[in-house]
Amino acid sequence: MRRLDSTLNRIARESLPCKNRWMPSPTVRVPPIANRTTAEDSPAAGLRAASALRVGHDGRTAFNDRVIEETPVAMLYNGIAYAVMMATSCDLEDFALGFALSEGVVEHAREFELVDCLRTEHGISLQALIPQARLDALEQRKRNLAGRSGCGLCGVESLQEAVRPVRRIESNARVKTATIRRGLRELSARQPLNEASGGVHAAGFVYADGIVVREDVGRHNALDKLVGALARGTDAQASTAWRSGEGFLAITSRASYEIVHKAAGAGIAVIAAISAPTSLAIELAEQAGVTLIGFARGSGMNVYAHSQRLR
Repeated sequence: MRRLDSTLNRIARESLPCKNRWMPSPTVRVPPIANRTTAEDSPAAGLRAASALRVGHDGRTAFNDRVIEETPVAMLYNGIAYAVMMATSCDLEDFALGFALSEGVVEHAREFELVDCLRTEHGISLQALIPQARLDALEQRKRNLAGRSGCGLCGVESLQEAVRPVRRIESNARVKTATIRRGLRELSARQPLNEASGGVHAAGFVYADGIVVREDVGRHNALDKLVGALARGTDAQASTAWRSGEGFLAITSRASYEIVHKAAGAGIAVIAAISAPTSLAIELAEQAGVTLIGFARGSGMNVYAHSQRLR
């Protein structure tokens, strides 16, 4: 824990302003990737250049590769260090808000203000303001996270804290299996970072008119970024559907306890994962009223909880 505190303090103390945007190192040039048009989602955001040696039956070949960036991102509230997550440094405004919402730091987006994004050689710090009552509640929880590629449970101080109460979703929403298949196809097609590097998770919110996708080296981080994007209203139609209880979550990973917990906290009633669910995820989905789908690939899928929403 002392080592974590030292890392948090170093990132916060020695950082330089980057005007709420990730700024790539001037010594690193990363080739462009498709479908990145905004300042925050510049061609270099989230990727780094790397030298590699390909070894095969026909010999050895040196080449330049692109790899996903993994960097420490510290969350600070009212100047107080709270957590360090290993994450990909794009969509940081979404990440900051989504993490605060999914971790219960704040209950509403209006309680959160990202005031600075600071970068140093040690990592990035996201400095936010929250109501004093929320900060007092954080101090009572006495919780520090040391995330490893977005592991949302690393660092909790007790078993009771690891398995937290979850919001129960009372929703009459119905989703067609054809819509789930369509959403997963769209999710696969909208992952430029993964296409460039092959090492990225994605979370997508699928609604009637489209999909919103966020990527990260950590699956929990990708979901936090997605929740932040929906709460910020980055895509007005998607946010309207989300607030109305429509749409579903599509993820490119297994369905873990933390994924279900974050989705339920965000009011999302249906989760479709391309891989397997865990036992605790199934238990939590049953308790939370969440429809949990695993192995959603091709034309088939397995439903592990609340299958009544599928039609």
